[in-house]
Formats: sequence, structure tokens, C-alpha cells
Amino acid sequence: MILQKDNVRNQRENVVLTIANAQCRLAIPVEADPKIDEKAINEVFLKVLDNYIKWCKYLRIRLVWNSLEAINRDRKLFLVSLYFLIWGEAANVRFLPECICYIFHHMAKELDAILDHGEANPAASCVTENGPVSFLEQIVCPIYETLAAEAARNNNGKAAHSAWRNYDDFNEYFWSPACFELSWPMRRDSAFLLKPKKRKRTGKSTFVEHRTFLHLYRSFHRLWIFLALMFQGLAIIAFNDAKINSDTLKSVLSIGPAFAIMNFVESCLDVLLMFGAYTTARGMAISRLVIRFFWFGLSSVAVTYIYVKVLQERNDSSNDSFYFRIFILVLGVYAAFRLVLALLLKFPACHRLSEMSDQSFFQFFKWIYEERYFVGRGLYERMSDHLRSVLFWLVIFTCKFTFTYFLQIKPLVEPTRIIVDLPSVEYAWHDLVSKNNKNVLTLASLWAPVVAIYLMDIHIWYTLLSAIIGGVMGARSRLGEGIYIFSIVANFLSSYAYILPLLYVLLTIRSIEMVHKRFESFPEAFVKNLVSQSQKQRFPSNSQPSQDSHVLNKTNAAIFSPFWNEIIKSLREEDLISNREKDLLSIPSNTGSIRLVQWPLFLLSSKILLAIDLALDCKDTQADLWSRVCRDEYMAYAVQECYYSIEKILYSLVDGEGRLWVERIYREINNSIMEGSLVVTLSLKKLPLVLQRLTALTGLIRQETDVLAKGAAKAVFDLYDVVTHDLLSSDLREQLDTWSLLAKARNEGRLFSRIKLPSDPETKDLVKRLHLLLTVKDSAANIPKNLEARRRLEFFTNSLFMDIPSAKPVSEMVPFSVFTPYYSETVLYSSSELRVENEDGISVLFYLQKIFPDEWDNFLERIGRGESTGDAELQENSSDALELRFWVSYRGQTLARTVRGMMYYRKALMLQSYLERRSLGVDDYSQIDAFASQGFELSPESRAQADLKFTYVVSCQIYGQQKQRKAPEAADIALLLQRNEALRVAYIHVDETAAAEGKIVKEFYSKLVKADIHGKDQEIYSIKLPGDPKLGEGKPENQNHAIVFTRGEAVQTIDMNQDNYLEEAMKMRNLLEEFRKNHGLRPPSILGVREHVFTGSVSSLAWFMSNQETSFVTLAQRVLAYPLKVRMHYGHPDVFDRIFHITRGGISKSSRVINISEDIFAGFNSTLRQGNITHHEYIQVGKGRDVGLNQIALFEGKVAGGNGEQVLSRDVYRLGQLFDFFRMFSFFYTTVGYYVCTMMTVLIVYIFLYGRAYLAFSGLDRALALQAKKLGNTALDAVLNAQFLVQIGIFTAVPMIIGFILEMGLLKAVFSFITMQLQLCSVFFTFSLGTRTHYFGRTILHGGAKYRATGRGFVVRHIKFADNYRLYSRSHFVKALEVALLLIVYIAYGYTDGGAVSYFLLTLSSWFLVISWLFAPYIFNPSGFEWQKTVEDFDDWTSWLLYKGGVGVKGENSWESWWDEEQMHIQTLRGRILETILSLRFFLFQYGIVYKLHLTGKDTSLAIYGFSWVVLVTLVMIFKVFTLNLKKSAKFQLVMRFTQGVTSLGLVAAIVLLVVFTKLSIPDLFACLLAIIPTGWAILCLAITWKRIVKSLGLWDSVREFARMYDAGMGMLIFSPIAFLSWFPFVSTFQSRLLFNQAFSRGLEISLILAGNKANVDV
Repeated sequence: MILQKDNVRNQRENVVLTIANAQCRLAIPVEADPKIDEKAINEVFLKVLDNYIKWCKYLRIRLVWNSLEAINRDRKLFLVSLYFLIWGEAANVRFLPECICYIFHHMAKELDAILDHGEANPAASCVTENGPVSFLEQIVCPIYETLAAEAARNNNGKAAHSAWRNYDDFNEYFWSPACFELSWPMRRDSAFLLKPKKRKRTGKSTFVEHRTFLHLYRSFHRLWIFLALMFQGLAIIAFNDAKINSDTLKSVLSIGPAFAIMNFVESCLDVLLMFGAYTTARGMAISRLVIRFFWFGLSSVAVTYIYVKVLQERNDSSNDSFYFRIFILVLGVYAAFRLVLALLLKFPACHRLSEMSDQSFFQFFKWIYEERYFVGRGLYERMSDHLRSVLFWLVIFTCKFTFTYFLQIKPLVEPTRIIVDLPSVEYAWHDLVSKNNKNVLTLASLWAPVVAIYLMDIHIWYTLLSAIIGGVMGARSRLGEGIYIFSIVANFLSSYAYILPLLYVLLTIRSIEMVHKRFESFPEAFVKNLVSQSQKQRFPSNSQPSQDSHVLNKTNAAIFSPFWNEIIKSLREEDLISNREKDLLSIPSNTGSIRLVQWPLFLLSSKILLAIDLALDCKDTQADLWSRVCRDEYMAYAVQECYYSIEKILYSLVDGEGRLWVERIYREINNSIMEGSLVVTLSLKKLPLVLQRLTALTGLIRQETDVLAKGAAKAVFDLYDVVTHDLLSSDLREQLDTWSLLAKARNEGRLFSRIKLPSDPETKDLVKRLHLLLTVKDSAANIPKNLEARRRLEFFTNSLFMDIPSAKPVSEMVPFSVFTPYYSETVLYSSSELRVENEDGISVLFYLQKIFPDEWDNFLERIGRGESTGDAELQENSSDALELRFWVSYRGQTLARTVRGMMYYRKALMLQSYLERRSLGVDDYSQIDAFASQGFELSPESRAQADLKFTYVVSCQIYGQQKQRKAPEAADIALLLQRNEALRVAYIHVDETAAAEGKIVKEFYSKLVKADIHGKDQEIYSIKLPGDPKLGEGKPENQNHAIVFTRGEAVQTIDMNQDNYLEEAMKMRNLLEEFRKNHGLRPPSILGVREHVFTGSVSSLAWFMSNQETSFVTLAQRVLAYPLKVRMHYGHPDVFDRIFHITRGGISKSSRVINISEDIFAGFNSTLRQGNITHHEYIQVGKGRDVGLNQIALFEGKVAGGNGEQVLSRDVYRLGQLFDFFRMFSFFYTTVGYYVCTMMTVLIVYIFLYGRAYLAFSGLDRALALQAKKLGNTALDAVLNAQFLVQIGIFTAVPMIIGFILEMGLLKAVFSFITMQLQLCSVFFTFSLGTRTHYFGRTILHGGAKYRATGRGFVVRHIKFADNYRLYSRSHFVKALEVALLLIVYIAYGYTDGGAVSYFLLTLSSWFLVISWLFAPYIFNPSGFEWQKTVEDFDDWTSWLLYKGGVGVKGENSWESWWDEEQMHIQTLRGRILETILSLRFFLFQYGIVYKLHLTGKDTSLAIYGFSWVVLVTLVMIFKVFTLNLKKSAKFQLVMRFTQGVTSLGLVAAIVLLVVFTKLSIPDLFACLLAIIPTGWAILCLAITWKRIVKSLGLWDSVREFARMYDAGMGMLIFSPIAFLSWFPFVSTFQSRLLFNQAFSRGLEISLILAGNKANVDV
């Protein structure tokens, strides 16, 4: 078939680079005539075609080749090339990896036939009547067209998942031998290529994603069955008073029928949820469902029947136990059979045995027990890893069930008996259920919260244990370890293993002071881990351990210095440090003749002055003086370096007699040192005078001008005079004065008359360094000053002591690509965007100048401008203006920042390659030159080596469209291409051509461009696509079209709001070696990488989010990867095994809506396909996060919605089914289970409060308390105490606290945690709880998950009241007010034995939840309590509330349009029924309150409730009279106004008369209001749910007005406290302090920022 030329060129390069890198890794010496080694070919061949081989084995079909030995090297290359050519042109079909295997299988056969014949004739399938055909048109287009037709049925993501086939459905067609019915060439009339008709479904494959919570039970039925049976067993034991006898045993054995019935329920769900796939699913799959259904049905009936007989035997007086023995036998056989199957299929040691067995009997039961898929086979780990996971969960189960038994179940046993045995109790209302059935609802209200807590508290125990395990693991892995001496201590204490984790925590680098203190150990650690073995072997000191330690340290420092200096240089280029700090932080090359290691000046600053002070105070011997100097090791280094440097400099300056004098002085001093008589030889009191002369001398000669030569000569003579006549002892002074040679020269004026200024670079650097060493008096304890620079240096130095794989030479390292998807986000801030001001008068530039004042000063210094330079002056110079744009962009979440960070990889590789070549003597460099890094970026060899190993592709999907419309983003992307020669941009190009009948035909191309030498876009490849590539979710489709342009064996996925650092890029080749390390049964397929959230300093909210994120990406993922082995891919910046993933569907999934969280599905897919996901914390990548509450809420809404979709997905179902029991627990509670438990936490509040409301309304709480005090004191307290702990959520903060301790140390951790609490982080996290619950629950019930653009702007601006109300009204405000109503009912009608104090303690957490959900958006809203803003917000809100909607009016402008949008999620009949059921709860208020009125007395007849509805209808009619639109009835305006007046008077009169002449009281009026509000809301919810019926009745306008009234009331209720607090100016000040405390701690003037008070700044 005809393949596109550019596809062939692209894949040729891909194959050549892949094989070349495989060859390089073999480290075969280069020959004159190099040849590709067979090992390299085999490695690439087996890896690329691994999935194809497994596919053939699964389907039991023959491979294209007979055996590996039977095909030669060239044929292997042909097959690999063929696979890549198919994959490169497959477009959207790349998401169907087994479809590609099918195409490859047939095309490889044809290729094989052609090669065998030796003639390049087209195969039969490649020729039609019109001649040779295009592969794209013949193969890809038909599949694409079917995919597109199915995708069109999803109605832009609104249609049910069961209504259309997604990518997985198409791919799973090839998991059965029936796929060969498709034939070759493919039959267009096959079921696979069948296009959907208008109303007829084509049918799913093996799984149907029905939208229901039942998926949770179906996917994780083993978990729920286990929890249910354990609760049942513990409850039975508790009700039998923990007596172990035959009766108890028989009762406990009831778990047998329960187990069978719950399994039958699961098989019923299998049958039910498979609806929609019966016509197209494989016959074997349907047969399995039917067999399981009948098997579990019959077994549950049989087991239940026998157990009933056992109970009858127990009740009979006879001792016959026939049925009991039968029951034990049946249960034992069944349990043994299940246990054997579970061991064979899930236990690692037995799994291979089950695979080897070919017995049909065994295979049948294995098939019944566990469905066989192409994916998901072999989901087991090493025995040791499995046992660790088992032990982890056994500890949790022990804690959980102990807590459950003693604190939840046992305290409720006696109260339950009392309630059941109570005589008839008088109800305060008309009871419909509980009167004659032993108070069943009372028992339900008592036990329901306990059961709910029981189901979710396992997550709390998991959180606690994982935090402890994660903390210990972090300490043991030397997270933060920076002390070289630790190895000695560790060996000494190796027998005390329990001490080690604590020691690791205590001995960590957690501050810049620790960096200073332990700097001398860094070179050795760096050379050990980050320098390749071949480079180290170049130097004898590294290859011969017997060498002097000083020589070894000197060599290590020389190797380390160029890398460290480049890191410091990058910090300067990023404006994190100043020029002075750069000089102080830089380390000398250490290649000179000075015998000791020269350390950076920031370690030695002021040390000489301190040493002189010690010498002046010295009254002891030389040994004592030196001992005091050596207490500060860097002071000793400074003294020695100063001593040797002065000698070398003086030798270079003078000659003749002067040099003889220098030799004599140093010889005498050295002899004195050896004899220990230095304090006698020298007059130490004169050292300050000597220091002055030396300072003057170095100050003159460092200027390097001939004019100062004479002055230098005089300075040397002055030094000679001071040393000879003041410093030396009298004996030495006389000897020197009488030295004839020297005296003659002095008398003749020749002594020091000629000074030779230093000319060699080494001496010049030595002079400058000595001058700084003598003159810098400031302490370097605060260098660098910038917090970000400190953090980076601390982390880098910490990581040098962690367990890092050894570095390979650059030529042998794993090649990799970096891949960034981009759509339309900010690339580079324009000059106008820097100056434009928001409503508060703040520009982006002004904001950043205040947030980063030190970096702004450093920027001005770098471009050669003064600190007083204004913005306008910078704009005048085009170069400075561009630098300013980049400076701002590098501090935001922009593509420019990401590109700069990722290109550090290339820079690091060039530096490493350059120094390796020099150290290996490739270019005949001397050993001194081998350490020089100057010019490494210009070296052709280094650039070529880096380009061979690294590729960076940014997939700018709409770059072509942006160029066509000349968008500023296009120009900015072009600028990035010009500044980064190795950057490649891929994009979709659309060609539009006119066709017949005026139609426009669009052709889509995937293009790759770079910048040419003129800065213009140069097209590299252009590959035609079968159509619009966006059939599914945008981001994964964007990745998929461009992934063909990536290279190498690994690909790092980077989002466009990330950053990278040069020092971290240097560790990338170490990280890539993890692919070759032993991490279990399987090599890693994804390497997890730590993230640092760089937006944490903007505000307190950003800090909370940063800490939460840091806790997850470090401690949590550490435990997920090991020992639990369930880490998935949670986003960027993980590193994928590229070959593994591109041959298995790509690095993400793309089906619409179901794969909205596309990242985690890559992890699911990798795990299911026998991948292995690890996590590594010695390397980090920067990450930006949302900084405002609304941005955070939208992000969490997106993630929660994505998790809701995961519940429905086949990936989660298969992992839940195929994981072993304990790994399944780990998987559940770390993915969808987290959101289930979050939702359960909120539901517990509702369950408890509705239970209390029932007891209060019915009057049972008072009646029961009077008759049984134990109920109030024991039972409810037990329930409420547990609920209280859950509500506070204190345990969920444990991982964050332990993370703080590991990262910062104990004291800083405690301080940070307390600070967070004072900044109301609990309010924020409680609010987030509501966000996650709302979106997770709504997604599963109704759908609606979608990508939510959160925005990544700078300024945290004030959000209007109406905006917050629209965003949070239904997710938080309504729910909070419902909880508040329940609490009011509880306090008004409930009974608590302890009175107000007891009520306060038991409901504190619930009230905290109410306040958090109602007011968090305004507490965390900048200027939320500023009076002027409050007034403007009220005007805006009322305008929005009263503005009429209409066609084209958005919800942000009109309440009516917003209200209509809020109803869009209710689309299906199932959704309407569920909403109706949920809405019925609101009628409880009215039903309960009417019987509590003074007016009704003790009458509990049902007529009372009926009469309340009459009153309600009357009030509704009165409301309708008052809200009638007079414009519609202009002729009757006078009549209507009269009617309204009469109605008003009549209503007031009626109320007065009722109060006066009946028992109706004023409190009753408020109680009526409390009853009417929930009922009205219930009616509204039902009207919205059944909108079509209400509209047909003509009542929709009235419903809308009622809804407007409710929203107005809710808004006023929330707005009133805000308005009241806004009267007090100190509240706004306190809020600013609360929100921006991090900024205040750095000396920022947030008040100026919020006010935009630039005049004060200028002053």
C-alpha cells in the first residue's frame, strides 16, 4: 500500500535512533567499520512487538514468524519498521492497540510473502481496480469513519455511555478469535465497521457503563461482602454477650447464607448492567453470566434453606443436629473450594501453577471464578511484596474491628434491647410505621449513623497507618539526608533498627544553615551518584582507594565545581540571586596548584577576621590556638587557603632577592609550625596590620592596569616592612636585617622595584578570591536570601544522599522525550497585559514587583539598570522590554516558563557530555582543562549527543489556526522556537477546498515544525489524517496526534503549567536507569516523580492547596508505590516507558466523558497490561496550582466528576475484580473509595440529624430518655462521639503533619500546622469536602463531568457576591441551610440529657460545617468585607436577580438564565425518579412540626397534617396574588391593587384573631415558617424534576417566581452577616492578614496591592 512519504521519513528516523541508542547501550568499542549488533536488533524487536506476541498467544494463533532464530536481522528490521509505519499513520486508531496488531498481522504476512519471492510487487490487498491504494484510505479511513459516527452519537458528551461505542468497545472486538471474521482486506459490511443508525444502537462489546451507584458494589463486591459479614459477625457476638457456645456459633454461621445471597446480588448486577451488550457480546461471556446467575441463585436458596432448618433444630427440644452437620459440611466444602481457587488465582506463589494446568475441569471453574480478558492477566506481585500488603491491611483490620466492636456495636446492644422490649410509647405525631413493630424506625435512627461510620472509618485507619508507614519510609530512604557522617552512625547503630528512622529525621538538611555546615560532603556524594563510572575512572584518585584523602577530595571538588557553578549561574539567570551572591556561591575550579580544596566564599566569608580575633586573644600554645580554629572547619579551610594563596601570589609578583625573601619567610614559618612554636616565632598582635597591607596589595593588583604597578611595588615593600619588622620575632628580624644579599638589594633600591602583575588566569582568580576572602565582613548565613533559591539548593543537596541509581555515560543513557500538550493558554505576557489594571487598580507588573521584590532588583541588575528604573524606561528599549515580558512570564503559569524549564534537560546533557568527553581524553585535553565547562553549549559533539538523547515536542493543537488569524499566541510560540533551537512544535493544520455544490471539504494534517536559521517556521513532517482528530476528550487527542514525533525509549508528560530546574535535570539520566532496576516481578512502565507546587506563596489558600498537594505527591504516593503496589498515573510529570505505552494504546485514554480524567486511565491501562508503576523522590519538577477559592473549587469539581466517571468505567471494574483481596482494598481506598468515603462523611451528618429529627418530632427521644436513661447516656453518646471525630477530620491531617516533620523538622512543622489552623485551613478543607461530595455524587447520578477551565492568572482579585452565589448555591448553600434547619429542629424539639452544653458538644462539628459551607467563599474572598465592595456587590446581585433571561442571555447576566442552566443535569427518567425520591425528605419538617404547635395540642390525627396543606395552598394563592404581573393585565391594575390591599389586611387580621382567640402562639408562627420553607423547596425540586408536566399545566412561571423568592431569601440570609461585618474596618484588615499571611511574613505590603495605592509606593 502507498504510505505517506513524511510518515516513512518520520518513522525511519524513529527506528534509526531507537536502534542506534540500543547499540550505544551495549558499550561496544567503536571499530573502523561499525556494525549493528544482533543484541540491539533483538532488544528493539522484542520490545516493539511484545504486545503483538502476547495478542497472538492469547488468541492462540500463529505468529508471522516461526521462531526468533528463524528470521534474520534484516527481516526483524522490516517487521519493526512495518509496525511503526502502521502506527505512525493510524491517527485515532492508535487508541486501539489490538486493532493495530490485527492490521500488522495481515500486512506482515503479505510482506513476508513479498520478501520470500524477492520481488517488490504489491500484495493482493494493496491493489484495486484503480491500481495501488493508499494505506490511509484503504485501512485507516473506514475505521476512522465508524469511530467518528459513533462519537457523533454521544451528543457532545450528554448521551448515555450505553448509547454509543467508545474506543475501548472497538478495541475489545479484537480480543476474540471472532475478529478474524473481519477478513483481509477488511469487509466493509462487517459488524466492526457497522455504522450506527439513527435510533438503533450498535451494541457494546464486553462492558456497559450504565450510570448508577450499583457499579460500586459490582466492582468491589468482595470488599462490601467482607465488611457486611464482619459487622454481622461482630454484632451477633455482641448480642450474645461475647459468650462462645454452640448457640453463638450457630448464629455466627448465618454469615454463610448472607455470603451466598450477597454473591447472588452481585451476579444479578452482572446480568442487569450487561444490558445493552447482549446482542454483540461474546457468547462465552454471556454464558458465564447465566451460569453464575443460576449457580449463585441456587446456592443461596440451598444454603438459606439448610440454615433455616438448623435454626428450627436449635429451637426444637430434641438433640438432633442432622441439618447442622449438613450445613457445616456444605459450608466447609464451599469455603475450601473458594479458598483453593483464591489461592491458585490470587496468591503469587500458586499463580504459576494455575497457569500451567490444562485440565478442562479446573479451567472451567477458573473461568467461572474470574472472567478472562486480554488485559488484567497476571495481576500478582512478588511473594514478599504481597505479604507486606497483607500485613499492612491486617493491622488496619485489627484496629478497625476492635474500634467497631468496643466503641460502636457493644455500647448499643443494651439500649437496643431496651427499645425493643419497651411497652407502647406515646408518639407526639401520627405514627405510620413504628407503633406496632418494636420501634423499628427508632432502632434505625440509632444504628444508621453507626453503620455509616463503620463503612467509611476504614479510610481513616488507612490514612493513619499510611501516614506512619510513609513517614518511616521517607526517613529510611534518606529523604532530606545530607550528612555524610550518617553512614558511619548508621553502621554503628545497625543493630538498633528502630532508632534509624528517628535518626534520619533528626539528621536532615532542612535549612540553608545545614547546607553551609555539610557542604564539604557534597562533592563526594555528587561524584558518587551523578558522575558516570567511566568519567570517574579517568582520575587515579577515584580508581585507587589508597590515595591520600586530600587528593581525593580535591579531585571530587574539581569534578563537582563546573556542575555547581552552572547551577548557580542558572539561579542568576532566573534572577533568584544577585551578582554578589553568585560570586559568593560559586566554587573555584580546584584545578590549580594549591594543595587543599577551595570552597565557595559564602562558606569562608569573615572567617579570616574571626581567626585573627582568636589569634589576638590567644594566650596558649600553637596547638590550643589551632584547636580553637578547627572547631569551625571552614575557618580552618579559610586560614590554610589564605596562607597558601599569599605564597603563590607573592611568588608570581616578585623575583630575584624578593623571591628569596618569600622563600625564607615561608621556610621559617613552616619550621615553626612543625616545631609547634608559631606563637613564639610570630607576634600575633600584629596580624591586623599585616591584614591591612595584604588587603591594600590585592586591591591594587586585581585591577590589572599598568598604572597601578608602581603602587603595587610600594604595597609589596610595605608588606615586607611590616612582616619583617613587626610580625616576626626579634631573632628572625635580626637574621633578615643582617642577610647581606637582601640588605644589598634594599640599599640599592632594587628590592621589590619590579613587580610583574599576574597574567595567567589561575593567579588572577586567586588574587580576586583572596581579596574577597580578606575583605568580606558580612556573615553569609543568609546567602542566598531568596527563599526559592534556598529551597532548590536544599532539595538538591538533600537528594545527593538518597538512593539514586548510578549514572551511565550520556552515550549509554536511556533516550527520552518530553511532551507538553497546549491549547490556548498564555504563552508569553504581552507588554500591554503587563500594564493593564484590574478593578482594584493593580497591574500584573505592579503585583509581581511587590510579591517578588528581590527578584525584581536582581532583574534590573542583570540588564544593567538601576533600582530606580521605571517601567516606561524599560519599554523604550526593545531588548529590555522583551526581557521584561519574559521576567513576568517566568513567574506565571505560562508555556514560556515550561519550555525554559524543559530545555534545561538539553543543557544538562550537553554539559555532562562535554565534560565526559574532556575527562576521557577524547579531544586530547589536559587533566586541568578536563574540568573546564566554558563553551560547552557551542560544542558540536555535545549538541549532537544531547539531540540524540533528548527531544522536546510541544503539541500546540490550534497553532495553525492561530497563525492564520495572526493571534499573539502564534507570534509568541514562534519566538520560543527561535530562542530554543531544539524545540519542536506539532499542530493540526486544516486545509479547506471548495467541492461540488458549494461544499467545503476539510483535510487535516499533523505537522511538526522548528525554527530555521532566519527564525521562520520550517516544516519537518506533514502527515495527513483521516479526518478531524478530536473525536474524544481534547487533551488526549491532542497528545495522540503528536506522539508520533516523539523519540527515545521514555517520554515525560509535562503540563503547560510546570517548571523544571537545571540541578534536577542533571539527575534525569539517573532516574531513567530505574527502568533497568529491579522493582518487582516486572520492570517499571511508569516512573512517578515528585512535584513541587511553586504557587504556594501567593496567598493562604494557595498555601493550603500546596501543602495538600505536596502531602499527596510525596507521602501518599510513596506508600501507594510501595508496599501497596497500587500507584497509578495521577498527572504530570511521570515518565512513561514510551515503547511499552505506544504499543498498548498510548499515554492516556480519550473516550468522551468517561475518560475525562485521562491521566489516571493511563495508570489503569498500564497496570492491567502487566506494567509496574514506581515512585521516586530524589528528583522534582515544579507545578503550578490554582490560587483562588473559585479556581480551586472548579479544579476539585473536575477531579471529583472524573472520579465519578471512573466508578462507571470498565478499568476500575476489572481492577476491582482481578486484584487480590488486599490489593483490591488498597486500590479502592486510594482511588474512587476516597471520594466514596468523602461523600459518606457528609451523609453521616444527614443520617444522624434526620434520625434526631425523627426522634424529636415523634417525641420518642424524651419518652425513651425518661424510661431508659441508658439510651441517652450510652448509646447516643457512642454514636455522636464517633460522628464528632469523623466530622472534625483531625485524622486526615496526619499525613500533612508527618510530611511537614520530614520536610521541615519538628518545630517548624508544629509552627506551620498551627499557622494553618489560625488561617482557617479547617474551614477551607471542610468547604472542599462539600465540593467533592457534590460533584462526585451528581456525576454518578446525572453525569455532567467536564473539563473546567480554572484560569491561571496572577492577581487574586475580588469575586463578586453574585458570582460566588451562582457557583456555590446548589453545591454548598442549599445543603448547609438544610443542615442548619435540622439543627434548629433538634434544638427546638429535641431532648438531650445534658442540656445546652450537651447539645453544643454534640452538634459543634455540624454547626462548623454549616458556617464553613455558607461563608467560606466570602471569608476567602479578597476585600470581601470592604464596605464599598459590599455595596457594589449588593447592587450587582440585585440587578442579576431581577434581570429577565432570554435567548442568548448567559447565566452570569440573568438569574433566569442561570436557573435554567442549573436544571440541565436532569435529563433521564432514572434521574428524575432519583431526584423525586431525594426530594421527599423535605416533607418530614412539615409533618413533624404541625403536631408540635400549641394550636394542635396533643391531637395526633392525620387530619391535622391535611389541614396544614390547606393552609399552605392558601398561602401560595396569596403569594400568587401579590406576584401577579400587572403589565400582563393592564386593564385590571386598579382592581388588582385593591385586591392585594384587601388580602394584606385580611391576612394580618386573620393572624391577629388566631393568636387572640386560639392557642396559636407567636413561636407557632415561626414554627410554621420552619415547616413551610422545606416543603416549598420540596415542591420546587419536584416541579423542576418534572418540568414538562408542570409546563403543560401552565404553572411554570409561578414555579420560577417561587424559585426567585427562595434564591433572594437565601442570598439575603448569607449577605446580611457580610454587610454587618463590613461596617467595621478592622474586619477587612484582619481578613487581608488572614488571606495573605505568607506574603506578610516576607515583608510584603498587601494593603498597597489591594488598594492599588501607587502614589504611596512612589513616595
